[in-house]
Formats: sequence, structure tokens, C-alpha cells
Amino acid sequence: MEIRVRGGDSFWGYSQLFGVPIQLLLDSNPGINPQALMIGQTVNIPGYVTREYQIVPGDTIWQIARTAGVPQDTLLLLNPSIQANSLRVGQIIQIPVRVTNYMVHTSRPYDYGDMLEDLNTLAEVYPFIRIQSIGTSVMGKELPEIRIGIGSKQVHANASFHANEWITTPVLIRFLNEYLLALTNNGSIRGLVMNPLYESTMLSLVPMVDPDGVDLVVNGLPSEEPYRSDVLAINGESSDFSGWKANIRGVDLNNQFPALWERQAEIGPQAPAPRDYPGTAPLTEPESQAMANLTWNSNFSRVLAFHTQGRVIYWGFEGLQPPESEVIVNEFARVSGYEPIEYVESWAGFKDWFIQDWRRPGFTIEVGQGTNPLPLSQFEQIYQESLGILLASL
Repeated sequence: MEIRVRGGDSFWGYSQLFGVPIQLLLDSNPGINPQALMIGQTVNIPGYVTREYQIVPGDTIWQIARTAGVPQDTLLLLNPSIQANSLRVGQIIQIPVRVTNYMVHTSRPYDYGDMLEDLNTLAEVYPFIRIQSIGTSVMGKELPEIRIGIGSKQVHANASFHANEWITTPVLIRFLNEYLLALTNNGSIRGLVMNPLYESTMLSLVPMVDPDGVDLVVNGLPSEEPYRSDVLAINGESSDFSGWKANIRGVDLNNQFPALWERQAEIGPQAPAPRDYPGTAPLTEPESQAMANLTWNSNFSRVLAFHTQGRVIYWGFEGLQPPESEVIVNEFARVSGYEPIEYVESWAGFKDWFIQDWRRPGFTIEVGQGTNPLPLSQFEQIYQESLGILLASL
């Protein structure tokens, strides 16, 4: 929600009037000097939207404010052209509405377009989040990364490395939404106050690493060539892509990292396939390159990769993980009910590479139980189990 600065206004005053932490106001308006506000300048107020109201006979600003449940001054601030003592019947004014509910999709199969729509909505209401593209997919889709928080500790989580594991994406998006709601409403999640975490931690999210593959699984064959013909050939001319884990070129993105890649290449398919083909070399795919570049250019304290399924957490790699990894995974297991597993006969994964090259904690979290893609009927349980892990990670 945008307002116009009046004489005598201050960020402290806005914080008191709208009940929004001043740090979030500052971060929502990075180009504004809070010590030198200029009359008429536009300021973003996070956590609010507006609705229109048409003046009817007998209305007063006081009555409208009381009915809307907002201070009278917020109406005047939002409607600077309104003369409080001479309202005109039929006049349209804006009513500030504090957002207290989720704004994201979780009730239908979730594709790339759903994610972009949700991120655009959240960015408009919560302008203190930062969204950047870390690269593009094979088909040219931007890969968004969301950053939230100002702390020195950096925690990264990603989802949908695998196409038919798309249910992990709305898990991260809903967590983002719940976190934003708690921050702007001075609230808590499971009894934990969120604002101190915002100030101590920077959270990085890449909610959909493989958008081309996700769209293939959720929506079916693409219309574009050569992708349409290529995926049909790779999939044995079948239009059932429920077993497809790879990117649109038939490369498994979580077998693409230089962490004993050669060992994985020996046991995996030797040509593009719906799953498990590691490519001709590490980091040949634009999606895995984007994740590698993001990690090289950041300073992540720990990384979490959300996958499906099995209700287990993999946390080791060749004995290179630090001692704190076991402490963290035991807490993840406590809050989720998932089983921690130190080693598995698999290599070249994102968390493997992170542990190997940084010697910091990395986790592959296999949410839910059953056959991929997991049904939406599991979403709420998966989310509640993942919520504990995400909170503990911060």
C-alpha cells in the first residue's frame, strides 16, 4: 500500500499508526532517507492492501473509520484529497486493509505460472522482500530467488529440483507467506516470534529449480519444438509424464554437481531419460549452473533441498559434514517426525556438493510418503512437518 508524505510525517509515526515494525518500513523503502522525508513523496506500507468505498448520505470520516476498524488518521493519510468535513455522496475513497490471511495457491497442482503469480502478489504487499533472477531454464523461464531478512547468517532452501516433486514448491511459498504475515503483524509461528529472526538471519529461497520439468508434469506436453518431440522420444512416445524427474532435456538436475559425479555417471542412464541421467559432465544444464553460481556468490551457513518422498532427511556425504550437522538434523527429526539418515548410495547431489566444498551442513529432505507426484491431499501434513524444519533452520 502506498501513501503520500505530509508535513511532519516520520517513519516512527507510520510505524505507530499502522502497527508495522519500523525495520520493515525502512526495508520496504530502500531509496528513501527516513531523516529527510519530502512532502508528496511516496512511501510503501508493508502488510496492507486497499479497498474502495463509495460515500453514501450521512457518512462521516469518523463513522467510516470506526466501521472499517482503522484509525481515522489512516483514512486521511491514504486519501489526501479528501476534505473530512465536506464528504461528497458518490465519492470513492480508499480503505486500508491489514492482510491477515494467506494469499497463495495451495489447492491445485502448482505450476510455474502459479509460482510467479504468488510471488508477484507477495512482492506487492510485502515490498521488503527481494526477488532476483539467478538464471534461466532451458526453455528460457526465469529462475527466481527470494531473499528476506537482514542478518549475517544465511540460510538457503530450494524445492522442485525434480519435476514430479512439484508439491515442494507450494510448501516453500506458503512458508514465505506465513513468515511475512507474522513479521508484519508482530506475530509468532508455533510460539516463536519472527521479527528477531528477520534481524539475525537472511533466508534465501529458490522455490522451483526445474520449471520446465514441473510444467511438463503438471500441464503435459509443451507446444514448442524441439522440446515437444524430444520429451516424447525420451519418454518412449508416452504422454504420461508422472514419472518424469528430469529437466526438459532429460537430465536429472540433482545428479549434476561435481561431488563424485563420475561415480553417479557410472551407475546412471547413459542417455537422456525421464530420471537419473546425470548428463555428459557436471553442471552442463542452465538450471544446475544457476544454483551453483548462486551458491558460489553467497555465504550460506546451511542449505536445505526439499524433495519427495519417504519422510527421511539425508545429512551426510563421505564423512565431510561438520559435527553440527548431526545436532541440526536431530532437531529437524524431532520437529518433523522424519528419520535422519547419514549416508545413501547416491552422489552428485546439490547438498553433497555443498557439504564437500564448504564443509557446512547440507540436508536433503524427502517429504511425504507414497508414489511421486504425491497427491495434494498430503499437502497439509507435508506443510506442517516441513514448517518445523524451516523454523528450526532459521
